[in-house]
Amino acid sequence: MAEEQFQERTEPATPKRLQEAREKGQIARSRELNAMAVTLTGAFAVFLLGEGMVNDVTGLMAANLSLPRPAVLGTEQMLVYLKDATLAAVQALLPWLTLLTVVALIAPMSLGGWSFSTQAMQFKGDRINPVAGLKRLFAMRGLVELLKAMAKFLLVGTIAVLVLNWLSDEFIGLGRQNLMEALNHAGWLMAVAFVLFSAGLILIAAVDVPFQIWDHGKKLRMTRQEVRDELKETEGRPEVRGKVRALQQEAARRRMLEDIPVASVVVTNPTHYAVALRYDAEEMSAPVVVAKGADLMALKIREIANEHDVPIFEAPPLARALYASADIGDEIAERLYVAVAQVLTYIYQLDRHLAGLAGAPERPDIDIDESTDGDEG
Repeated sequence: MAEEQFQERTEPATPKRLQEAREKGQIARSRELNAMAVTLTGAFAVFLLGEGMVNDVTGLMAANLSLPRPAVLGTEQMLVYLKDATLAAVQALLPWLTLLTVVALIAPMSLGGWSFSTQAMQFKGDRINPVAGLKRLFAMRGLVELLKAMAKFLLVGTIAVLVLNWLSDEFIGLGRQNLMEALNHAGWLMAVAFVLFSAGLILIAAVDVPFQIWDHGKKLRMTRQEVRDELKETEGRPEVRGKVRALQQEAARRRMLEDIPVASVVVTNPTHYAVALRYDAEEMSAPVVVAKGADLMALKIREIANEHDVPIFEAPPLARALYASADIGDEIAERLYVAVAQVLTYIYQLDRHLAGLAGAPERPDIDIDESTDGDEG
């Protein structure tokens, strides 16, 4: 355990570790991305909906600044006017507020996706521990947050100076316009300035999002020992994995033996190797190995072939070459095409001879370069 504490976290988080972190509410999040999305959306919404909102609010203010004298002096009537004015103000701002609410809910999901974790809401003592708080404050993350705050201040401040300098004549000219025209023009100027200020946050978010993804991955890195321990927990103990592999191999052997009855021929060594081949000229471009085995498995293949009248052809060099060059389910090696074609042709002619349709064929002399064959064993 002590050795594991001193190991460096150099391994990327495994899928299991990432899933556990998500269940705890630990996912990559960027507050700058959320702030940018909400602010920029609000700015464009003001630009698009501002005229209607300004007109509604202006009418509401005009109506409430010209109340009749009895209403001003009567408490009950003032409460009614206050309720009506509040509802009218909410109704005027409702499209803008609704849009901001939707964006505020969707924006966080754009990085890390949806995550709701009850574990993240549990009480943890280190959250109110002043010592832990100071460590977080002076840690690298605290420094990064300080730099981001300074960068935002400088960036937005610079944009504000440039925008105000650009629109200064427009703002000064508001005093020469009539009231309604000035209000509409001021609303338009504020909307343009708001959009430009908000656009500056795009640069901050573009830097913060990659950093948050990198920082999240760094915090979830694992030591090599943790990866090995997780592998043991996931796949089980070595003896269990060995048992699983043995069962898988046994199942593969059963499937292999079940395919022997459909083989076209079994090429043997004669005793050390046996390779069952299947070839269908209409479905296959080359013969395929459906079963192969050595020693006892070779004997089992020959027994099944005899039980199902599958031809057995004794050709030691060819059997060794087939066994060494192709796995079960693979096509035979191209250099063995001619030799296997001779064997299949002989089997076909032999079947015709046994059916009384042709004379006895001459057994082919199979010539294989044994320098590339497998060992006989």
